[in-house]
Amino acid sequence: MSHPDHLDDEHIHSYLEELVTVRDLIRYAVSCFNRAELYFGHGTPDAFDEAVYLVLHTLHLPLDRLEPFMDACIPSDERMEVLDIIHKRVESRLPAAYLTNEAWLGEYRFYVDERVIVPRSFCAELLADGLSPWIQDPHEIHAALDLCTGSGCLAILLAHYFPAAAVDAIDLSPDALEVARINVDEYGLQDQIRLIQSDVFSALGDERYDIILSNPPYVTDDSMATLPEEYLREPRIALAGGIDGLDIVRRIIAGAKRHLTQKGVLSSKSGTIAILWKPPFLSSSSSG
Repeated sequence: MSHPDHLDDEHIHSYLEELVTVRDLIRYAVSCFNRAELYFGHGTPDAFDEAVYLVLHTLHLPLDRLEPFMDACIPSDERMEVLDIIHKRVESRLPAAYLTNEAWLGEYRFYVDERVIVPRSFCAELLADGLSPWIQDPHEIHAALDLCTGSGCLAILLAHYFPAAAVDAIDLSPDALEVARINVDEYGLQDQIRLIQSDVFSALGDERYDIILSNPPYVTDDSMATLPEEYLREPRIALAGGIDGLDIVRRIIAGAKRHLTQKGVLSSKSGTIAILWKPPFLSSSSSG
């Protein structure tokens, strides 16, 4: 069937007659996404996975159970909702996470909107392993800092994996901190996580931490100019890292020594490289 740029009365009736099952809707979504040459990568690797996610989410079906529902017949009003989100994805080129207001890191779900980047941090994988081998006992971590917290996702993971730690979550953007507040409240971590507006370390005084974690802006100026449209829907402040992408990373490295405890660990991300140090600060080895 044809793929109009906008839903209109002429096509609605035809769609509701022909697209009846979950299988039909997924097949149609994949066709639309491929035809529009959408970019994927904000949580889904390709057109099929994104179609499955959007269809199941919109129909309020379990995201991890596709097969039992493939040939289920969907009521017309629900099919209309699915068609609407498929066409919004094509026409707006918004990442799917902004259309559904959710993003996942492993088993953890977070509220997101256009005030924050879509969570997709390699640091989450490091946290799942308890920052091993650099940290031996998670219960010995009493203070942790998440710089450039955005949605608050990494601060929340810090709180979960290091339950004895008081966690500070910092961002320059007050809009981002509003989103982080939603997520902190959703997980009931108001007593463990403190949200702070700050330009890197500027508002911290002499605070020291056992862990400093950051997923800072790291995209170079040249790369910013060629990003897919989906990335351009994200806050520029959360992506742009200057000529070489390391403007904020250099500031984090320069200031971290003052804010690390004697056995503290710094974990930052620049591109695909995670940098970890244990004092003495600049004399020990780093690991990617």
